[in-house]
Amino acid sequence: MKSSNTTAKQPFKPCDNCTCSRGLLYRQQSRRSILFRQISRRSSLLTSTAPYNVGSNTSINDEDSVYSSDQIGCSSRNINTTKRLLSLRKEMIKKDLCCYIVPSEDEHQSEYVSFADQRRAFISGFTGSAGVACITRDVLNFNLDAPEGKCVLSTDGRYFNQATQELDYNWSLLRQGVDKTTWEEWCVNEAYEMSKGLGNSKKKLKIGIDPKLITIAEVSKFQKLIEDKDYNNCVELVPVETNLIDLIWDQFEDAPSRALKPLFMLDEEKFAGEPFVEKRNRLLKYLDEKHKNGMVSDSSPTFISIALDEISWFTNLRGEDIDYNPVFYSYLIVTCKDTLLYTDNEYSSEIKEYFARNNIIVKPYNDFWKELERLSATNNTASTNTIAGNKSSSILIPNNSSWAIVNKLKNNYYRAIESPLEVFKAVKNHTEICNARKAQVKDGVALVQYFSWLENELVKKQSLIDEYKASCKLTSIRETQSNFRGNSFETISSTGSNAAIIHYSPSEENCSMIDPLKIYLCDSGSQFLEGTTDITRTFHFTEPKQEEIDNYTLVLKGNLALERLIIPEGTSGYNIDVIARQFLWSQGLDYRHGTGHGVGSYLNVHEGPIGIGFRPHLVEFPLKEGNIITNEPGYYKDGEYGIRIENDMLVVKTDLKFGDKGFLKFENLTLVPYCKKLINVKMLTSEEKRQINEYHTRVWASIVPFLQPQSLAYKWLKRETSKIK
Repeated sequence: MKSSNTTAKQPFKPCDNCTCSRGLLYRQQSRRSILFRQISRRSSLLTSTAPYNVGSNTSINDEDSVYSSDQIGCSSRNINTTKRLLSLRKEMIKKDLCCYIVPSEDEHQSEYVSFADQRRAFISGFTGSAGVACITRDVLNFNLDAPEGKCVLSTDGRYFNQATQELDYNWSLLRQGVDKTTWEEWCVNEAYEMSKGLGNSKKKLKIGIDPKLITIAEVSKFQKLIEDKDYNNCVELVPVETNLIDLIWDQFEDAPSRALKPLFMLDEEKFAGEPFVEKRNRLLKYLDEKHKNGMVSDSSPTFISIALDEISWFTNLRGEDIDYNPVFYSYLIVTCKDTLLYTDNEYSSEIKEYFARNNIIVKPYNDFWKELERLSATNNTASTNTIAGNKSSSILIPNNSSWAIVNKLKNNYYRAIESPLEVFKAVKNHTEICNARKAQVKDGVALVQYFSWLENELVKKQSLIDEYKASCKLTSIRETQSNFRGNSFETISSTGSNAAIIHYSPSEENCSMIDPLKIYLCDSGSQFLEGTTDITRTFHFTEPKQEEIDNYTLVLKGNLALERLIIPEGTSGYNIDVIARQFLWSQGLDYRHGTGHGVGSYLNVHEGPIGIGFRPHLVEFPLKEGNIITNEPGYYKDGEYGIRIENDMLVVKTDLKFGDKGFLKFENLTLVPYCKKLINVKMLTSEEKRQINEYHTRVWASIVPFLQPQSLAYKWLKRETSKIK
């Protein structure tokens, strides 16, 4: 068994200028403070009008009530980043940087990262999963003890509302897709303006970034921007090998370390559906057929994999190194002879035998960089010194590889390609599809039990339940299902105006009481050995407003239209995004997120390369039979409410043909009813009514065998799946 190189946890340091990072320290539970019950919020609910009214004769048992609470000292939505930025700028002086970029991703370009890789959250206070922080140092300010500058946080429409709440006065928000200036342009322009202030100085101003955290494609884009602006003589992007955030983290908090958990093996017959040896042979065959021409040798090309979910899928192994994602920190190199796995995670004797049987050679995680140097030396042939790589190389790297990888290969001896493992993984095999259906039944049962419980608690028992405690209740219900391995992402349990924050997640210390007089949105998912789920339902537990009913119905109509769609093979998600938006558009409404994303098979809940949305790169990845993709249109009214309806859909073949071209359709895998009281039946066509009724009949038949006839869940499901006319 391998030993782990994890670092022992150090004692926690107290707050310094109230700079505790939300979503980092809170979720680590590395601090606890005295909690106050929100008496005023509770009192207002107690005195509210019917139907949610607690009369004078009604007693409330504190042990039965799930209450919301505030935290003394650190309950604000943002943190004070002043001291952190000061420390960072002092490090920038040492590196002679005028600007420093802090991305969200880790060195594997993961969307969700461990606490140790949440550098952008640490420096900015913004805890969303996507965004880039850019910090400048005014080179014209010669006060080395108090360097000054500007800061921007760039993020997409999912997080505009959240970022506004979490960023403090030091930061400005760059809204992707809305503001004309991109974060790259902002950095280059700021550097150029400072260079003008230096007069005739021939000194280039440096924009720095950790080369492990930026892809080669992003570097090319950045360098082209500098060239297009004709700033080559005064501005340059430079790699900063030592991450500057890591240098200052311990000044304010105990910098977290990666917690490496033991590996476990996925049963190849029962769950994976394809043995490792077959996946390896399929990869080598693909590389020979697609990329062997023009290689420097007759042997199969060497392929490097960096994405954690791709490596987990390929090796039929899983881990627990990142919350919600069953992956482990690793790199992978596949040659015609060997499979080299670089990881520091422990593993059992059974997995050791598995490695030996499949000729998988395990090496320490950081030895990957030494191997790159060796490969570069071995392939030391004449080449063009360009970041685009050498087309005659026998080394293939994913096109989302980091700048650091390219630098180790000396920018010469590689070819960047779309990772074949990403495409292979997105097409589920028969075993994975069968298991996905089983996972959906399990999650359907859990969600029916949860929503019926929540409605009963709020309306009949008139209990006080906050968003966080409700999300914990949902998890506890899911835990009763066999093979449950945890949530697939942080549950979005949101009431009223919080539901308008697209990626809102309540914390124990800072959340709202669920108000039954307002819309409640719950976006959640499970990780089962059988598969991954991602389901959103929006409910109202009392009497919704007509506007809420009508807008919910517009969202539902878009969801139903996309599900009914039949498309020719070769169609991408970019081409069909409008189908889900059309009814909202007809009323001048829209939503600031994609309509769908791929879903892994007991892997990441957001899985590329497919998707349904308006991002042009999706055109390159047509939907294929066996893809599992979400269908999640929504509408969000800032400060009031949010609506989203999300199902997981399987792409299946039809019997239709047009010449040699076949057609595809969607199978809705999700088994949770829609909210009947939010449906305006008058806005539905006969086809839509039939579609809803058929779906609810299937939900009833699939879920009811797992419910007791006298249970709340049984009665709730019967009501919610009853026929609409």
